[in-house]
Amino acid sequence: MLYRHEKHLAFHRKYPEKFAPEGILDPASYQPLPVYFGNVCLRFLPVFDIVIHRYLELPPVTKSLETLLEHLGCLYKFHDRPVTYLYNTLHYYESKLRDRPSLKRKLVYAVLGSLCETRGCWTLSEAYKRYNIQTPSSTNNNSMGTSTDVSVTPSAPIWVPDLEYYVMLVKRITDTMNGNVKFPNIDWRFNEFPNPAVYALYMTCAELMALPLAPTSVANSILDVVMQRYTEIPSHEIHCWINSIGLIMSALPEPFWVTLQDRIMQMMQSPGLATWQYAHTPFQLFNFDLAHGCLLDNRFVYMLALAHATWHHAGVGHIASIPLFLKEKLGPSVYSEEQFIFLCHLVAPFLSRYNLDKPSPSILDITVELFNALERMDKHVQTLRYMDPICDLLYHIKYQYVGNLMKSEVEGIVCRLRLPLQKKLRFITQLSLAEVEAMNQPSTDPAIVITNGTNGTTTPQNNNTVTGLQ
Repeated sequence: MLYRHEKHLAFHRKYPEKFAPEGILDPASYQPLPVYFGNVCLRFLPVFDIVIHRYLELPPVTKSLETLLEHLGCLYKFHDRPVTYLYNTLHYYESKLRDRPSLKRKLVYAVLGSLCETRGCWTLSEAYKRYNIQTPSSTNNNSMGTSTDVSVTPSAPIWVPDLEYYVMLVKRITDTMNGNVKFPNIDWRFNEFPNPAVYALYMTCAELMALPLAPTSVANSILDVVMQRYTEIPSHEIHCWINSIGLIMSALPEPFWVTLQDRIMQMMQSPGLATWQYAHTPFQLFNFDLAHGCLLDNRFVYMLALAHATWHHAGVGHIASIPLFLKEKLGPSVYSEEQFIFLCHLVAPFLSRYNLDKPSPSILDITVELFNALERMDKHVQTLRYMDPICDLLYHIKYQYVGNLMKSEVEGIVCRLRLPLQKKLRFITQLSLAEVEAMNQPSTDPAIVITNGTNGTTTPQNNNTVTGLQ
């Protein structure tokens, strides 16, 4: 210890630092704290954080940044928020790091390499640690022997984990939230995270973003943990696993959670929904407890549950994209009654996420798109079997969320529906039953010819036109 102190003093004698604030007339008279109350390495860390970000914003200069991380990456063992910094860097610069797996690996190793030694808790998974200690690939080496500082995109992923790897990651978060993972004796009051569950979530998301794979591949594998490996999940823990996946998907960048919308579109356009061939009704197969507990076809309820879990934890930017997704993709793909019911099960439960102090424009947009989908479905389906539940939901949205503001938006749509639906939804347009029936009665009276006495011309008029003779 004395030897380290002497080296520290010798360093400051050779490279003296000015501790006096600006504006002091006589800096020699200013008495600062001793040098061991500060450390030039610790003061350099915020600068190093910015330097790494500036390197990532430049055109590909991977070799210089990797060299910098190799020499100065050990400083991150003294960083006060290493996992948060790594998560934010991988999240914000995801598009710039997507095709640079070697740089991502060195960045993860520099920031988290010694975290386990200094903090005394688990960090990366064993599978990723084995990948991290592999010999660096030669894709970034300059085979021509020149000093050109460029990054070469690898032709194939370095490591492609199997589905068991993602099952392990989701299980780790679920066990942590359930209190089944024993952490070392950590005072969470002075940690960068308030509890083990948040620590596990951020660490898992940082590891997923650091994988040498496309975001679509990673997101699909995360969703497949429930969609394909549900038999390996204890039945009483299925809700916890789905909630963990929702937390992960909502904490990842946009290229990851957009994959969920693509999977929903695939489900919406699947033959099972386009042409219903099941013995059970859609309300039975879309009921989670019934489909999961009775071992029915669970594709629909698991997709609904994953979507609801993700949207429940999603941020403002993610939630704001859902009305546009409904307008451009989901709504135009509805042609059958079962597809419309699936759309209602998907959209209606999360309407409460929007601001309820006054009707939100997003809720109005979603309501209009539901009526547009209803009109499209009404034109393609001969007989509606679930008219009452559909109308009950639309009235619920009216009285619970939007009120009479939807009248001007959907009145024209309701008037274009067939008579049975018009009668059911007439209170939305505030029309009486007689008015609805009158609108749907064909004109049987012959045209009335009115003679204009001034020039002898004739003008045909029907019985619905009110005019006066001149």
